[in-house]
Amino acid sequence: MKSSIFRSLVCSAALAILLSACSARVELLAQVSEDQANDVLAALINRGISAEKQAGKEGLVSVRVAQTQVAEAIGIMRSQGLPHPAHARMGEVFKKEGLISSPLEERARMVYALSQELAGTISHIDGVITAEVHVVLPERAGFGEAGNASSAAVFIKHQDTVDMKPVVPQIRRLVANSISGLDYDKVSVVLVAAAPAAEAGGAPAEAAASANESVLGLEVASGSAGRLRLLLMALALAGLGGAASAALLWWRSRA
Repeated sequence: MKSSIFRSLVCSAALAILLSACSARVELLAQVSEDQANDVLAALINRGISAEKQAGKEGLVSVRVAQTQVAEAIGIMRSQGLPHPAHARMGEVFKKEGLISSPLEERARMVYALSQELAGTISHIDGVITAEVHVVLPERAGFGEAGNASSAAVFIKHQDTVDMKPVVPQIRRLVANSISGLDYDKVSVVLVAAAPAAEAGGAPAEAAASANESVLGLEVASGSAGRLRLLLMALALAGLGGAASAALLWWRSRA
């Protein structure tokens, strides 16, 4: 009986350790904004990845995923351009710093601010993963010299399932109307479709819908993995309690 009790204790302890290892989570993203974390969480959960947010310092958060799903999560994020870069606002670029800027510095900051504002606006269009805008403003022409025209180039990485060509004219018009002296014909737009998730390292859409997790070597649906771990943990605790009761009875019988 003594050996039986010992085996029960060892098995219960081993089961508890294994369950702890199975439920281990690792930090996928650290110190990102709430909006960035929400975008990542939505993308991962929609693809069957078990993910969660964890509050950090200064209002920033971290994203954690199951250890067994890190590679798949990275592939999904890469295919969707996540986390989306934060675009600076005009007020942030030109905030008061107590120093007098040179005309060249002011010009560079203006170009950067315009590019950031436009990229942020274009990023809100459905299907856009990443948007970058490069603005070229000509130098002031000297007296009697012909000045160069302003120009802009827009780079858009979009979801491979979305056709962005119909909205290109609207994007060009948006950029042209946002920059003084910029002609519609001087705005170019480059569209690049993102590689499908299967090619970017993630699982195909069909497989992602039924993504599984491994619990003690058993493949179960991600949505059921947590409940299964809790059930097994309860069984392990019950086993420990039963073994302890048996040990107590055995000890009393020997007394």
